[in-house]
Amino acid sequence: MGIQDIIEGKKQWRAHRARVDALPPDYRIVYKEMEKYFFKVGPVDLPDGPLLPGIVDFFEEGAASGRGVLDLIGNDVAAFCDDLVKDVRTHADVHQESIGGEAGTAGK
Repeated sequence: MGIQDIIEGKKQWRAHRARVDALPPDYRIVYKEMEKYFFKVGPVDLPDGPLLPGIVDFFEEGAASGRGVLDLIGNDVAAFCDDLVKDVRTHADVHQESIGGEAGTAGK
């Protein structure tokens, strides 16, 4: 990764954050909680993947139609997040593999 790639990545992240900051307050609060959750347990390709921009697109459409954020995702934000990444390799899977278990078998 060269310096130009780093600069471009920062520009894209700043543009993404500007979109998040333009969301209505309730959407912004839920998005930030989702983002925290995903950075802890979410997909391995989270920084470069389509998940976070896709959520912002979804929230922008919901806000434009006048719907509340909980009308879109339901009352259980964690369950909504888990459903989004159910078929994606996560950091939890990587950790499980590193300790000798099979991915996706934790807690079963």
